[in-house]
Amino acid sequence: MGAQNETAVTEFILEGFSGLDQRLQLFLSLVLLLVYLTTVMGNTTIIFLVCVDHRLQTPMYFFISNLAFLEIWFTSSTSIKLFVILGSGKRTISLSSCFAQSYFYFALGCTELVLLVVMSFDRYVAICQPLRYAAIMKPRLCIHLVVAAWVIGFTLLSYRLVLLYKLTFCGSNKIHYFFCDNSPLFKLSCSDTSLLWKIDSLFLSFVMLGSLCLILAFYMGILFCILHLPSGKKKAFTTCSSHLTTLGIAYGSCIALYACPSEDDSLETNRIVALLNTVLYPFLNPFIYSLRNKTVILALKEAIARATIQLFP
Repeated sequence: MGAQNETAVTEFILEGFSGLDQRLQLFLSLVLLLVYLTTVMGNTTIIFLVCVDHRLQTPMYFFISNLAFLEIWFTSSTSIKLFVILGSGKRTISLSSCFAQSYFYFALGCTELVLLVVMSFDRYVAICQPLRYAAIMKPRLCIHLVVAAWVIGFTLLSYRLVLLYKLTFCGSNKIHYFFCDNSPLFKLSCSDTSLLWKIDSLFLSFVMLGSLCLILAFYMGILFCILHLPSGKKKAFTTCSSHLTTLGIAYGSCIALYACPSEDDSLETNRIVALLNTVLYPFLNPFIYSLRNKTVILALKEAIARATIQLFP
């Protein structure tokens, strides 16, 4: 039946994890809520410490605090609706809200990839050009790099809104996913989405693989410099390996989901991979980038001590 003979869809139903037993859904919602609250608290703590402790007011922690701020919004863009689905069973979402969620998810994700390139550049300069670090990474440049990351992310991904609003939906309105990702939306559309699949795949692949190549180039330079260090090799290797582990989770899940998408991809498999990208990676970031650092831990202990003295003089 043609699109013109079917009722136009005005809202979607996010199925989430409806295949699970009700008790399992409740358990999953509690686990994800705990992870989400830990993620928000961890990233908020980093932002607070960088703002109040002068020892952390360096380019590296300036970038980390911006990453923490971004992670809060990135995980919130999908997690809050997921909690509503699992907790209350309210699964409906309007077209405009669905498109907005999709836009912010991808725009924030793109911004994060650009910010990770900036952070890799910062570490490259710090390790390979230590004597020139202060002269290169001036506060103005740091601010410009962060602003550029946000502008690039939100500007480049604005094409998604144009693509989405060109689609027509007139059949089923059930999205077998926990947020408005491109794959389930394209599959529901009555429009011919073959060209959109190609445009989306090429653009997202360019952003992901381009940023990944730059990050790997900086880390190869860092590795080369570490091998020539007279001391401190073990600490530098440990730090880089932990960073690369989290990058592996982020880029691995992104490439699996978006680099070579297909209309025949299993949404069931994609749903599990998407959880790594939207829940696990933001959860790990505060611990990998900051809360394992001795300077951050010391600043946190001092902040807790000051708060304790003020509350219980």
